[in-house]
Amino acid sequence: MKFNALIPELGITSLAASLDFYVGIIGFSVVYDRSEEGFAFLRLGDAQLMLDTVGMGRTIGDEAPVRGGGINFQLEVDDFDGIVARLKAAGWPLLKAPEERWYRTFKGEKGQRQLWVRDPDGYLLRPFSPLGQAD
Repeated sequence: MKFNALIPELGITSLAASLDFYVGIIGFSVVYDRSEEGFAFLRLGDAQLMLDTVGMGRTIGDEAPVRGGGINFQLEVDDFDGIVARLKAAGWPLLKAPEERWYRTFKGEKGQRQLWVRDPDGYLLRPFSPLGQAD
């Protein structure tokens, strides 16, 4: 496995709650962990993410109780409908229900099915499935 050039590391409050969300609902898998530090390295397709429990292994960020503010992680997924079903089954609140959106890019319009949801620490996640490109 090759590590990406940029891998977000999220300061979290509970590794168990975050794993329930990212692995159990979204569909990431744990590549490796250091449970004694409250750390896990996750992967979903080409996406990589690190979870690090503040106050255990991670000490940077202890002073900042507000997490997740302002950041938005767009995540391309193969199983969008499965994620929607698992979020619904878990009773997980959505910020924005599944929708179809088209965005202008340098190559024309890019379409995607997406939803908006917050993880247990308030980080904003936008899973999406591509719909294609329009000129």
